[in-house]
Amino acid sequence: MEKLNIGPKDLMKINKKLIYARLTGYGQTGSYAKMAGHDINYLGLSGLLSLFGRYNEKPTPPINLAADFGGGGLMCALGIILALYERRDSNVGQIVDASMVEGSAYLGSWLFRSQKIPILWENSRGKNILDTGTHFYDTYETKDKRYMCVGALEPQFYEVFLEKLGLTNEELPQHTNFEENRRKITEIFKGKTQAEWCAIFDGTDACVTPMLSLKDAASHAHNRHRETFTTIEDDVIPNPSPRLSRTPATSVGTRKNPQAGENTVEILTELKYRSKEVDDLLSNGFAYQADLPRTSKI
Repeated sequence: MEKLNIGPKDLMKINKKLIYARLTGYGQTGSYAKMAGHDINYLGLSGLLSLFGRYNEKPTPPINLAADFGGGGLMCALGIILALYERRDSNVGQIVDASMVEGSAYLGSWLFRSQKIPILWENSRGKNILDTGTHFYDTYETKDKRYMCVGALEPQFYEVFLEKLGLTNEELPQHTNFEENRRKITEIFKGKTQAEWCAIFDGTDACVTPMLSLKDAASHAHNRHRETFTTIEDDVIPNPSPRLSRTPATSVGTRKNPQAGENTVEILTELKYRSKEVDDLLSNGFAYQADLPRTSKI
């Protein structure tokens, strides 16, 4: 942006109230600032990736959710909101330097600050209470090759969990014999389909729910009731969240996701390009319209 003379310092000379957000992997300064990277790199540098994975296995990146969207987009949006809020008093804008490394680390603040709580993090990766180290916080395969999610942490919930499995605490103690208990539960869950287990656990406080695919999530009864998703042909689109009581958001998911180049002519026309200019861009290969050959006349 500085090369184009539209960096924040250039523009803020013209408009002191401007809020200018810059979202990068490593931030605007530092030894990594000029380097390319992706979610896995930012999450690794933040320290959080070291926590994700099974025992005795290598760390497993959670797709590109944590750094790109959580530590990146979400934190950048929060920074803009904070700057807007502050501007009400100062009447002056500022630069939002959103680093995906720092955003990821900050998103994981509780994970950093809880490291000295023995019950949570006293063991190596994959051996703790919330990272599949216990039998009562894990996923289990069902008879039809689907999965159930078990999160029976508190004693009162674990009691309901055991009751629905037809077991007692003596047979499956909560805080001992984790691996043996996991083996027993694994065999039990394989005895019924996911639908059968849902019929047993739905409506209870056992903290057991189905693991759904993206497609199945849209058709689940609870999500249908809440209108959690909009489905357009084969596309499943999450509706806006959180919900505001007085000014709820409106979903833009009213049509299929556009294909690359689908709206090129429409966009160029909105930007006040004349017909001949659009034609030149298309015919010379500088722009592409999906449903028109590059040499087509408009």
